[in-house]
Amino acid sequence: MDPIMTGSILLILQVLIGSGAVLSDIDSIDMQDNDQIESYKAFLCSPSPLSSLSTPSSVHAVQPADISALYSLSTSLSGRNVTSRLVSQVAELLSIFNPEVITANGEASLQPRSLLQEVEDLSLPPSHQASDWKLVLLFVSADHLSACTQHIDAEVGAITREVEAALGILQEQLHHTLVHVVVCHSSQHKDNAYIGAKQQHSRLCEATLVQKMQDSLGGALEHPKWQQLNFSALLQPRPLILEHSSEDILADVSKLAVQLWTSLLQASRSPSQLSACPTQERPYLRTPLNLLDNRQEVDNRGAALQTDPVMGSEIPCTDRRPSPTTPKSVHDLRPADIKVVAAVGDSLTAGNGVGAKSDNLLLVINEYRGLSWSIGGDENITTVTTLPNILKEFNPSLTGFSQGIGKADSPGAFLNQAVAGATSGDVVKQVRALVARMKKDTRIDFHNDWKVITMFIGGNDICDFCTDSVFFSPRNVAARIRRALDILHDEVPRALVNLVELLDIIPLRNLHKDNTLGCPTWFVRIVCPCVLKPRDGSVELQKVNEYSRAYQHAMRELVDSGRYDTHDNFSVVLQPFYREVFLPTLPDGRPDRSYFSPDCFHLSQRAHTLMARALWNNMLEPVGNKTFTQDFTAGIDLKCPSEAAPFFRTAANSNYTFPGPTPTPPPVTNWGSDFSCLNTHPSDPVPTSAHRVRPADIKVAAALGDSVTTGFGAKAKNLLQLTTEYRGVSWSIGGDQTLETVTTLANILRKFNPHLKGVSKGQGKRRSGFNMSVGGAKVSGIPAQVRRLIDTMKNDTTVDFANDWKLVTLFIGGNDLCQYCNDRASLSPKNFSYHLMMSLDMLYKEVPRTIVNILEILQLDGLRRVKKDSLGCNVLQQLGCPCFMLPSDDSLELHEVKRINREVQMETENLASSSRYDNREDFAVVVQPFFKNSIIPLNADGRPDVTYFSVDCFHFSERGHADMAVAMWNNMLEPVGKKQTYNLFTNARNRIKCPTEEHPYIFTKVNSLPSVDISTTSPPTHSTPTAAAPPTCPEGAPLWLAAVLAVCGLLLGWGLTWLLFTCKAKRSKMRMNATTVEMKSALF
Repeated sequence: MDPIMTGSILLILQVLIGSGAVLSDIDSIDMQDNDQIESYKAFLCSPSPLSSLSTPSSVHAVQPADISALYSLSTSLSGRNVTSRLVSQVAELLSIFNPEVITANGEASLQPRSLLQEVEDLSLPPSHQASDWKLVLLFVSADHLSACTQHIDAEVGAITREVEAALGILQEQLHHTLVHVVVCHSSQHKDNAYIGAKQQHSRLCEATLVQKMQDSLGGALEHPKWQQLNFSALLQPRPLILEHSSEDILADVSKLAVQLWTSLLQASRSPSQLSACPTQERPYLRTPLNLLDNRQEVDNRGAALQTDPVMGSEIPCTDRRPSPTTPKSVHDLRPADIKVVAAVGDSLTAGNGVGAKSDNLLLVINEYRGLSWSIGGDENITTVTTLPNILKEFNPSLTGFSQGIGKADSPGAFLNQAVAGATSGDVVKQVRALVARMKKDTRIDFHNDWKVITMFIGGNDICDFCTDSVFFSPRNVAARIRRALDILHDEVPRALVNLVELLDIIPLRNLHKDNTLGCPTWFVRIVCPCVLKPRDGSVELQKVNEYSRAYQHAMRELVDSGRYDTHDNFSVVLQPFYREVFLPTLPDGRPDRSYFSPDCFHLSQRAHTLMARALWNNMLEPVGNKTFTQDFTAGIDLKCPSEAAPFFRTAANSNYTFPGPTPTPPPVTNWGSDFSCLNTHPSDPVPTSAHRVRPADIKVAAALGDSVTTGFGAKAKNLLQLTTEYRGVSWSIGGDQTLETVTTLANILRKFNPHLKGVSKGQGKRRSGFNMSVGGAKVSGIPAQVRRLIDTMKNDTTVDFANDWKLVTLFIGGNDLCQYCNDRASLSPKNFSYHLMMSLDMLYKEVPRTIVNILEILQLDGLRRVKKDSLGCNVLQQLGCPCFMLPSDDSLELHEVKRINREVQMETENLASSSRYDNREDFAVVVQPFFKNSIIPLNADGRPDVTYFSVDCFHFSERGHADMAVAMWNNMLEPVGKKQTYNLFTNARNRIKCPTEEHPYIFTKVNSLPSVDISTTSPPTHSTPTAAAPPTCPEGAPLWLAAVLAVCGLLLGWGLTWLLFTCKAKRSKMRMNATTVEMKSALF
């Protein structure tokens, strides 16, 4: 299939997914004739056959257009509303190929019925021809099963037998039928809830339960009896996982519908390609007998799963003697002096999936403690490489290691007290259990035996940090690790503790980008949602990396404090070999799955072998000079103690000086910024084009907006000062002092042009300059502000109105959104766009030489998290923004205003990106989107940092204004389409970007395009806004482009129609009884 056409199809599907909309019923649309339907279908699937020339005689040659009826069945009542939506969306896609297709849900009855009862009803003589081909989707739900019980195998077996019985009835009574069996599951974990070891382990059980169901049904459906000429039943290759934690359930269902649809189609030749449409090569619906290239996929996966049969190691060390006498200092400890080994941690130390020899996902639940890298003691060093097996070569009497398979409380676990799913919040409990076991075990001389204890924790914290940024903040994680180490330090004599730095987990994402590896991505999304869900390049993924690095830094800082080197019989050493990890690859460049267990997340014995070697080598390397990168592909050779340094290395015997705790930074006296730009000169001559304006060319600054731009309460220390307008520190227009002490956009511009006019200073309106903002203003009041601005500039004798370049900054919308629920009609997004357009039209018509910055409104729901135990925060925040602050979490009212918030953002973008303001060379409108994906700044504890907000926890403080100014300036120096769409408030003094030699101009829509030749001499034209003339298409433009645009418009039209009727229905049902509260000038 043409790759461009395939891309177009995927684009359309992505539009549907992104909007969360469902196409309107095709039957209800007044089509002119069948030719229109055929051309639509031909666009989607050309050049593949539209349908079989005649009714196919074999189920293995059935195409989508041959399906006349779509039925759905379910084993469970739970989740039927979701499966009903799924079937409806699949029916929409099928109707593209056959508009006459009919749909019937087996669960349509209001009375609860068993699967067999549904099948009996479905098998009654249908109204259509018996020879017509039918597609049945049989959904098998795993939601009602208890994942971690001993009866699970019996329950799964019972469901499998029920499905087989249902298929038997269908096969006997319903001919010309293709049945796709789909395992579905609703992931039950919730955001904003602490995930402890028990809960995290239940996730692992939950994921393996789904795989058990998948395996059981897959084995049953492999029987040849299910493959006949006019009947076929098969299992979909992947389960459908609906994550209830998602905010947009409709969008998730749409994504699942696309997954279900692509799995219905014949498999692509390349497993890495998404087959969104039948092709000439693969025109059929999937059956087991038309998967021609399945063998190639299996071969590819097999190549990635090849394992190294040799997991042992050679120890080249010749001197394996202990110290002549038992050492009294931990800094004189030789390997042979170690008598006891112990470990605490999570599933990587418990050994989940280490010994899985085949691609059997169910084996991941097994804890192969005897093979664990830091504590396992199965067999010996020639076959199993672990830290204890290495140490046993120096001291055969070593004890404490774990053996076999079992939980932490099994006899074989011994001193391996790691628990699968554990987070830093569980490690204190593990340490207490470990100490108790060591004290009471007769094989251990607790006070005299030297011990090596390895702690490796934090992986599950990073997997769940997005569910509770406070609990999983780096400071809190480090605090919990510190409490565990403090217990060991206080209670365990003669111990060397290895604190292994957190694994850099992000490279593991690459395993799930290559479909040829066959990794169960759905499984890992359940087990580690925060790492796998974010898209590449997203703010969320950047946050994963930041938290991961912060965890590592916090561990280093904890050890470097020196708090565990207070006496000679105890020390904690940080082992950093996992700080930077390079994913092992095959010769063809693909990730090597042999280093991972069947879930492509936990590590295999091959990886545990290298981990053990890396840990051993780290223990022999001096502190301050330890290996902190690992390229497993290169292999790791074991090191040996040297004659000069025969001891395990600690800070003391490495001559390492602890830097001590990080000094407390001096108190901040101002929120200024440093300025390092060298190219600050203006253009010569003065430009006539808005697309050639340098920062130094700006002669006049102006601002429009609400109380944020007035500086409402920006420097307030108490409620009495809250209503003061500190216009001199206003983010976009304030001109108090200089940039070194007050960061505003105007003060940044004054570094380029010290004579900038229009800046506001001080308090109140007396010296407000061209700051026309009004506290409490809505967008409907902006045209009046624009009129005042134009008149004021014209009457100001210091302004050359016709020739001075002007920068007008507009930020509005907060009050419209905060009061939306009290006046939905006048405060609608469409009315917002209208008033904004009227304001821009006035500037466009009357003001020459102008660039207009529009700051996109922030996502106000984030302010709900900003809390402080004060009257201002507890009362005024709700008064100021009732529509966002009063509704309960997950309420329909809150979801509505969040949707309106996004629509206002979209209306702003659409207006600015239109061609309405493109006919003047000396005028430009640019949306600056750093607030589009709003991130509430957090403090070191992971809580919202209230220092960015005024005493009402709603308006911004001077610190918040400073960061807004820097973000706005940096947005101005980023090309349109590549601007940062999130705020990353850090208050670093050196974040101000500089214009480059290659592009010294303020970016506009026009100069963001590559190789644009912009005239700098053409005179400005002051024309009334009109629609831009349609561009002339080159003669060589591809003919299919018109079809693409037409169909995209058709699809979007359907989607918008659906959304319109849905919104009307919601409005008729929802009525908020919130009392309208007017807080004059205390609003935005």
